[in-house]
Amino acid sequence: MCVLNRVLIGVVGSAGAALIGVPGLAMAQPPEPPPPPPPPNVNAFAPVKLSEYAVMDNQWYAFKTPDGLTCVLQRNGGYGCSGPLPGAPNAANLVSGGPGQPTFANSAGDVFAGVAGDAKPLPSGSRISYQTVSCGNDGTATTCTDSRNQSGFVLTPAGSYIINEGVDPLLVRPEGTNPFIN
Repeated sequence: MCVLNRVLIGVVGSAGAALIGVPGLAMAQPPEPPPPPPPPNVNAFAPVKLSEYAVMDNQWYAFKTPDGLTCVLQRNGGYGCSGPLPGAPNAANLVSGGPGQPTFANSAGDVFAGVAGDAKPLPSGSRISYQTVSCGNDGTATTCTDSRNQSGFVLTPAGSYIINEGVDPLLVRPEGTNPFIN
C-alpha cells in the first residue's frame, strides 16, 4: 500500500507541475479595445482671421462648433471646449489643456459659453491658431492640437478622446521627428 501511495503522489505531483508550467490555459484575457483613429490634420485646414474671434478684451479667441460646443484659445496657452461633449468619458462636459496634456472634467455649467458669450461659428474645414495651439472642425470632428507637447483632443459623435494621453513627446516620438523643431 505504501508503494502505491508513493506512485500516486508522484503521478499527481507530475501532472500538477505540468499544468502549472503551461501558460494561458487557465483564463483567456479579454481583447484590448482598438486604439482611436488618428486625429485629423488640423493645420491642413484653412486659417481664419484671428481678430474676428477675439473676446474678453482680446485675451481669448472663442468659437462655436457645428454641434454647439464653445471652444477657446487663451493668450496664456490654455485651450479647451465646453458643452455636451459627445461620447466623453464619465459624461464630461469640459475638456481643457495647456500647458500639459488635456483632460476631461465635469463642471456645473457650460464654462466657456458663460465667459465668451455668443461666440462666432467656426466654418467647416477651417482652423483657428494662436502660438502653438490650433483648433479646427471638418464638419464632423472638432480637433485641438498643441505642437508644444504633441497633444490635444478630438471631439466626435462617435466618441471623444485625448491625443497622446500620457505620452512624453521628448521620450516617445515618431522616427525622424524632433520635438524642438516644427
